[in-house]
Formats: sequence, C-alpha cells, structure tokens
Amino acid sequence: MRRHLGPIIVWPVLLTAPYWLPLLGGYPALGTRVLVLGLAAMALNLLLGYGGALSFGQAAYFGLGAYGAGLAMLHLAPSTMLGLLVGTLVGGLAATIFGPLVVRRRGIYFAMITIAIGQMFYFIAVRWNGLTGGEDGLQGFARQPIQLPGATISLDDVSFYYFTLFFFALGTGVIALLLRSPLGHTWVGLRDNTRRARFLGINAERYTWACFAIAGTITALAGTLEAYLNNFTSPQDLHWTLSGDLVIMVVLGGMRSFWGPLAGAAIFVIVQDYLSSFTVNWMSFIGLIFVVVVLLFPRGLLGFARRPARSA
Repeated sequence: MRRHLGPIIVWPVLLTAPYWLPLLGGYPALGTRVLVLGLAAMALNLLLGYGGALSFGQAAYFGLGAYGAGLAMLHLAPSTMLGLLVGTLVGGLAATIFGPLVVRRRGIYFAMITIAIGQMFYFIAVRWNGLTGGEDGLQGFARQPIQLPGATISLDDVSFYYFTLFFFALGTGVIALLLRSPLGHTWVGLRDNTRRARFLGINAERYTWACFAIAGTITALAGTLEAYLNNFTSPQDLHWTLSGDLVIMVVLGGMRSFWGPLAGAAIFVIVQDYLSSFTVNWMSFIGLIFVVVVLLFPRGLLGFARRPARSA
C-alpha cells in the first residue's frame, strides 16, 4: 500500500494544478517549471540516490538539451517536436560519450570530473557568439503549435503545462521501470557495496556508464522543455550552479525516495518565485531551509517515511 500511496497523491495534484494554483497565488508557468526541474532532479537522483554517484555536472546535459532544441528550431525547422527530439539526443549523446571518462573514478573525483566537463560546455556557449549568442543567450525561437492529423494544439501556458506533464510522466515512467528491473537492482547493489559487486563479477564501470547516460538523456529532455518554457536559453543553463541547485532539490526531498526530488524541486521553485520578489538574497533562505532539513531530516522530507532496511 505504501508503494502506491505516492502515485495516488502525486498524479491527481499534478493533473489539476493549473486549476488550483491560481487560487493560491500561483500560475501555470510556475507549475511547469516545477515539472521541468523535478524531472531533472529525478534523473540526477537515478544517478545519486540509486547509483551512488554524485554528479555536479548535470547542468551540462540540461543546457545541451536546451541549446539543441533552440538551434534545431532556428536552423532546421520551426517544429516543437523536432527541437525536443534533437535536444534530447544531443544531451543524451554527450552523456554517453563522456560517460566512460567519468566512471573511471568514484566519490569526490567523479564529482570533480563532472564539474570540469560541465564548465567546458559553459565556456563554449559563452565564447561561441555566432552559434549560441554568447552571454546574451540564444533567442529568436518559440514553441510552435503541435500539428496532429485533423487537429492543431496551441501551446499556451495551460496547454504547455500538460505538454510538459506528458513528458514528465514519460520520463518518470522510464525511471520507475528501470528501478524495478535487474538493471536498477544492480545499480543499488553498486551503491551499497561496490567491492562486493565486483567480487560477484559485475562490471561496475559499465553499469555506472549506463546509469550516467540514461540520467543525462532524461536531464536533456528536461532542458528542452525549459527552453520551450522560456522561449530562450542562456549559458546559465550550463553552469555548475544549476547542477548544485539540482543536488539541493534531491537532498531536500530525499535521495532514496522516488518522489523526493519532485518535492524538493517544488520547494525550491516556490521559495524562489515568492522570495525573489522581495529580496535578491532569496538563496540565503534556500540555504537556511537546506540546513534545517539536513539536521532534522537526514533522509530528506520524504526519505524519512521510508521503511528502515532490515538487518541481514
């Protein structure tokens, strides 16, 4: 019953969000941003919470997805679906290519390599003015209506929320299926005891590479949706500070909780949206919340509800 409690609560809330958010002073675009960052945080949690590998470079694949979607819209065809496909493939391919380099190390060395790769893409975006727009960002594209046989779907704020919700459901469904598969159980085994897994004949680097590539691809999907949400992207979508924000979201909600990163993203986005209208130092309040949660709920806001593991 506990396993099904999360979906029973989460999906009705998400499906009705555009209708109850305005009653609380919110708006559909705020809900969309929660979904986008929630999906990126859940992808990171696949790597961190279940794979046991801390990445501070997920913004690289988030930003590559955003730039890939924008550039496809500008230079290939003004098609929302084409841009989404290209952006996801660009970010996913980059994660797959750099994966073998990253997974050679664990712990702090793994984290440092991911930061270095992320910052490399950041500086490329800043310097390559002719392609990326440099520090001014990539502009001139906008999400287009979806053309279906006999129908056209206009992506206004509410429609785009449900468009994003569809891909959020697709991404979380893939994550859920993976975690229930033998592959997911192997990731958990590597997280809990890498040395024992190696003694059993498991190729730790190969399985971590798969986790890294899949997490990067889902993060790139979130990046494309972020680009369409703002009709704009900039080098900040590639910066390591965004990677740090995603780590904060995961830890706030609970690293080993499936829905925890979504809860952490909701807290982060809502606090940012509300407090940024009063002070430029809103991040200080995020830091305070983070410290309180770490001290009182070491497993995160949703992680504390998990059933303790039985001793062998």
